[in-house]
Amino acid sequence: MQQVKKVVIAGGGTAGWVAAAALSKRLKGLIEVVLIESEEIGTVGVGESTVPPVLLFHNLLGIDEQEFMKATDATFKLAISFENWGQTGDQYFHPFGVTGKGSFLTDFQHYYLHGLSQGVDAPFGDYCYELQAAKQHKFGKTDKSSINYAYHLDAGRYARFLRKFSEDLGAVRIEGKIAQVLQHVNGDIRSLVLESGQEITGDLFIDCTGFRALLIEQSLKTGYEHWDHWLPCNKAVVVQTESAATLPPYTRAMAHDSGWQWRIPLQHRVGNGLVYTSDYLSDEQAKQRLLGNLETPALIEPRMLSYQTGRRKKLWNKNCIAIGLSSGFIEPLESTSIFLFMSGIIRLLRLFPFNGVTPALMDEYNQQSITEVEKIRDFIILHYHQTERNDSPFWQYCRTMSIPDTLAHRIELFKESAHAFQTGDEMFRLESWSHVMLGQRLQPQSYHQLVAGLGQGELSRHLQSIRETINAAVDRLPSHRDFLRHYCPSNLN
Repeated sequence: MQQVKKVVIAGGGTAGWVAAAALSKRLKGLIEVVLIESEEIGTVGVGESTVPPVLLFHNLLGIDEQEFMKATDATFKLAISFENWGQTGDQYFHPFGVTGKGSFLTDFQHYYLHGLSQGVDAPFGDYCYELQAAKQHKFGKTDKSSINYAYHLDAGRYARFLRKFSEDLGAVRIEGKIAQVLQHVNGDIRSLVLESGQEITGDLFIDCTGFRALLIEQSLKTGYEHWDHWLPCNKAVVVQTESAATLPPYTRAMAHDSGWQWRIPLQHRVGNGLVYTSDYLSDEQAKQRLLGNLETPALIEPRMLSYQTGRRKKLWNKNCIAIGLSSGFIEPLESTSIFLFMSGIIRLLRLFPFNGVTPALMDEYNQQSITEVEKIRDFIILHYHQTERNDSPFWQYCRTMSIPDTLAHRIELFKESAHAFQTGDEMFRLESWSHVMLGQRLQPQSYHQLVAGLGQGELSRHLQSIRETINAAVDRLPSHRDFLRHYCPSNLN
């Protein structure tokens, strides 16, 4: 029960500096924050797409949005375009905004489905403001308007931005490679010894060493729960390309016969990556497939990444908390990595062990973290499993594989009666589940009969009013590119 006065963060990159920024800002004057990283050790650095809760994290730290966006060449993100997932040739959007107008007892998808039965055949996405703006490459926000969004950003520049933010608040960065992890008799980590011989002691350690998991796994032998039987993709090849003529406020996720490809537009370039499973595609084939499907010329040589989907059996073990890739990895689909970095450090702030690490604090942190990540995991598995594709061994496996009982329940509930739901401790809202399930051809067999009481004319007018209101609002928006030029110009033409 040693009081925690000094926190040592092992590793930099986005995860390390997210942790340093949050601790330095919110616990300033209460603890000392030290971060160890080596310029010689590269970071994964491909987490360039985010989800809306990143705005809450920035607000918590008091980060100025325009300053952040200029520093990271960021663009706005309203949705993800999913192409070729339900069937080859399909496209649907998973938007970040509210869809339609439901009631206290009945969510909007029931009104939408009843409308279909009455001949109102407008797509589900026509009832979402953010989705329509994304499709038209528009964006805008004022003090009087509301729009739900996230960011595309340069991960390397974001880490540097957070480093300066942290150091200005008193965080200390130490350059060097960690050569040894020393432990107390009870197994707690005592100190980190660098190759130079310098020893850094601490009370609490945060492992941000990426897939190496130098502290949480190599030293503490925490264990790992594998998810590759549900999420079989285990490799990615990434490359940066020149800016494109268009600047859509959304990420593209384009399925291929052995995985999928992303395209992320920044102000100064485009991020590209091809995700695949080594069981069905070789590294060279993946590289050539990515290079053959680029929109603009490559700026760098492609880089290969390997990963293992799953999570640590504990994310907090003894006096060590794993934040970032050291804690586990789902995969890039739906852009949840940076969110999980932030969520993990906010959870630590809420449960911070000022008076010493206790089993109760560790258990609560682990329980909350595992619940959160497993619900995100289920949402990602949904994209692979809920498909009609059978054109390759990869998709045949995904379509027929066993899935977690928690996901099977959600799919069956929506299939039977169009019920989607969210709980207070999960990130993806019921609209997210509805858009993906409908977008991937899961057609409900029935819907809530409360909406059946609406007459055809009344229902049609209600649905038309929603669409017209959205279309009028989107018409007033500037283009995404024009808004960025005015709001946070960095490298835009």
